[in-house]
Amino acid sequence: MTTLPLQAPARKGIDLRRGLRWGSAAVVLLVLLPLLALVWTAASGSGDLWPHLIQNVLPVALKDTVLLVLGVGILAGVVGTGTAWLVATCRFPGRGAFEWLLLLPLAIPTYIQAFVYVDAVHPLGPIPTAIRGLLGMKSPRDLWLPEVRSLTGCIVLLGFVLYPYVYLSARAAFLVQTASAIDAARTLGLGAWETFLRIALPLARPAIAVGVTLALMETINDVGASEFLGVQTLTLSIYSTWLNRSSLPGAAQIALFMLVLMLALVALERWGRRRLSVANVGARARPPVRRTLGAGQGALAFLFCLVPVTLGFLLPAGHLLHTAWRRFLFNGLPETVLVEAMNTALFAAVGTGIALACGLLLAVAFRSGALSSVALRVASLGYAVPGTVLAVGLLVPLAAFDNAVSGVSTQLFGVATGLLLSGSGAALIIAYVIRFLAIPVGGLEAGYGRIGTTMDMAARSLGQTPGGVIRRVHLPLLRPALGSAALLVFVDCMKELPATLMLRPLNFETLASHVYGEAARGTYEDGALAALLIVLVGLAPVILLARLSRPQAE
Repeated sequence: MTTLPLQAPARKGIDLRRGLRWGSAAVVLLVLLPLLALVWTAASGSGDLWPHLIQNVLPVALKDTVLLVLGVGILAGVVGTGTAWLVATCRFPGRGAFEWLLLLPLAIPTYIQAFVYVDAVHPLGPIPTAIRGLLGMKSPRDLWLPEVRSLTGCIVLLGFVLYPYVYLSARAAFLVQTASAIDAARTLGLGAWETFLRIALPLARPAIAVGVTLALMETINDVGASEFLGVQTLTLSIYSTWLNRSSLPGAAQIALFMLVLMLALVALERWGRRRLSVANVGARARPPVRRTLGAGQGALAFLFCLVPVTLGFLLPAGHLLHTAWRRFLFNGLPETVLVEAMNTALFAAVGTGIALACGLLLAVAFRSGALSSVALRVASLGYAVPGTVLAVGLLVPLAAFDNAVSGVSTQLFGVATGLLLSGSGAALIIAYVIRFLAIPVGGLEAGYGRIGTTMDMAARSLGQTPGGVIRRVHLPLLRPALGSAALLVFVDCMKELPATLMLRPLNFETLASHVYGEAARGTYEDGALAALLIVLVGLAPVILLARLSRPQAE
């Protein structure tokens, strides 16, 4: 590991390193605190509730969660890998457009997808009505459509929303596979299908495992889509146990079980990333030449790529746009939506600013040798923790802090301060920072990897202090990484639903909680405008991702 030169003047270098060490230790402790509190709360026991949870709640929740994870993993893996192979190695009509169109479903959160489809495929919704009109049917009873409010419906919906995670990693793997391996397979008489199954797919397997793992982590974190579609997952069980039964220990026990499952997925993802270094040995070699498909094959490839784009983005975005416009013409722009948009933007902006500051502190500390790589990985652990688990873990330490401050204030001044963090906006912002800290840490760590130590030495030789090197050399060079991280964190804070539902102050609404509330009441049109705003903002990082992932040379 290269370290930031801190030789002269020695006193300032020592002070900076000590400050970085203490500051980064505080950030790591902040990330670990809810996880440690979760273990302590779960160990305290839930009394008579735990036997009830074991007998009646966990079996159903575990079964639905496992089936949902398996179904989404298979569907997202097949769709993501298949589209990635077609776009990376074949020529067919629309291939260039599908290269970025296939990323668009990432702009729509899973709970908004469920919100849209429950409304759109209702017996009196626009899709069944249009089909009945084409077939000349008059009664809704004359047309049968699959029930979207089911485990199967949830699998299909989430699969067509989350496949871009697999598409991105698989396409990158296919693009760096050497042409020599593909050509050798063809000279041995292997056809295109056999070449894919026996050569390309095994080489891309680690990348596919990374993408599928990320999709499954999003699946487990979901609470809105599963509730709207009637699937009793572990995440939903945590929320309902805490909200309906007022049992924090019971919710913590389910959350701890769920955390073990998430850590297993993180281990799988890390394994896949380590294997990528072996699978991508030909990353600098000549990429494979795209094979031009015939008319029939080209049409099938076009349809195979069009279906996920249509189901994952075009149809739900179109329905949202139509519904929001119709609602706007009828009722204008509701004042509550403007207030909720400002609430969302304010909290997301504050959370983004603090997350960037903490991420920069950790990245600088790691570069200077004041922070170990293990501690850096621990600080990034929050992204793997579902929002419901994080919220349950934060409730106890926040309450303990409030009680301690109130006790000291009562003893010294005779005044009880009450709740300072619990039930306030600060609790929600803390959750945002912990949950999405991994984004700036990863981006800045990669950005520092492109800054050589020679620049630091040159700046130090010109009399710059260690702080001056960071301010005048590092920050300007890290501006693109900071900008990308800020955009991603802001949008993720804006879309976050589970932690927002559990930690927001009373009578405080964001766009995400507004959409959830309208869906829970069945008033879908009233939530369409808020959902559309989230989708429009969510397009920004998708566009950025499409530009960054585009191959440099076709």
